[in-house]
Amino acid sequence: MSEQEPVHGHGASREGDRTSVRADERRSPGELPSPDERTSLGDGPRSGDRAQYGVCAFLALLGALVIVDALSITPLTGSNDLIGPRSVPVLLGVALLVVAVVYGVDVARGGRGEPEAGEDVDLSTAMDWRTVLLLAGAFAANAVLIEPLGWVISGTVMFWGAAFALGNRHHVRGLMIAVVLSLVTFYVFAIGLGVNLPAGVLQGIL
Repeated sequence: MSEQEPVHGHGASREGDRTSVRADERRSPGELPSPDERTSLGDGPRSGDRAQYGVCAFLALLGALVIVDALSITPLTGSNDLIGPRSVPVLLGVALLVVAVVYGVDVARGGRGEPEAGEDVDLSTAMDWRTVLLLAGAFAANAVLIEPLGWVISGTVMFWGAAFALGNRHHVRGLMIAVVLSLVTFYVFAIGLGVNLPAGVLQGIL
């Protein structure tokens, strides 16, 4: 009585089919297979991601433009600066080119960006237009009031309005914090940076 020898090729094929079916069952509807699953199923990273290749091209173009623009800078004659004005932008442009090449190689080898684990965004939820419009109104009020009334008043309106738009309902405390922030930023710009923000009606008091 002869023993039947196992046919390894067909067994391996059936095992691969069962593995792919189990992987499909584990994924939720609409979820794409991971790079490892695509590789195991024979659909490896041959084509890459065109969008990521576009980012690589943009970085390379930006780096080339930075280098060309830096080389057009005319050094100041008689300057004691040993580095010169070209060195930093040229170094930045070269760094952009290196990043573009490394990124392109990674995409070609099947690299994929992982989604942020801490993101908790429900894409099915409608946009909160009320909050957006309130924030836009606070910034618009600051732009309109900063010249006639000065930064301290317009900044207070902006900070208080932004806090209200984002859900703050402690109006007195929010107003006090907004006044403090406006005064602190006014003096930080004036004393620390030498930039005088408009004082408006408080000219001569601040």
